Amino acid sequence: MMTTTVAKVVLAPGERQVLEGLADGSMLAALALRLTIREGTAAGYLKLAKRKLYGVSETAAALAVAYATNAVDRPKLLDPELLYLPREQRDLVPLIAREMTAAQMATALKRQADIVRRDGRELLANLQARNRAHTITRAWQHQILTADQVIEWLR
Repeated sequence: MMTTTVAKVVLAPGERQVLEGLADGSMLAALALRLTIREGTAAGYLKLAKRKLYGVSETAAALAVAYATNAVDRPKLLDPELLYLPREQRDLVPLIAREMTAAQMATALKRQADIVRRDGRELLANLQARNRAHTITRAWQHQILTADQVIEWLR
């Protein structure tokens, strides 16, 4: 296990609430309604959180960094043996966390973009994830994505 650390990230309560609320795959408008705040306010909190979380631009990356730095509560871990993912799908998880597009993933993995897109769709289905942000939460639960992996690319 790596012992590399990064600076602790502290989110304001609203930033934390919005990020944690999006972890289950909710859409921002639905989350804002649930939190009884305007969608613009929720978007503002999310933008501020992303800036604090090493300047990431996607919610999936923000969740990965937030889990790795303990900026939000980590989801309950599940037995990694409960889920089998082919290597082609498993390889996509850290790349999603790093905000890569399908084309960028294809280049990094030396695969065709249409194959990467198919593997991405199958990954979401196998993880029972609603979107890329929820994929990060589900991957974290199944211990496919770890703090050490995220911290390594933050350095």
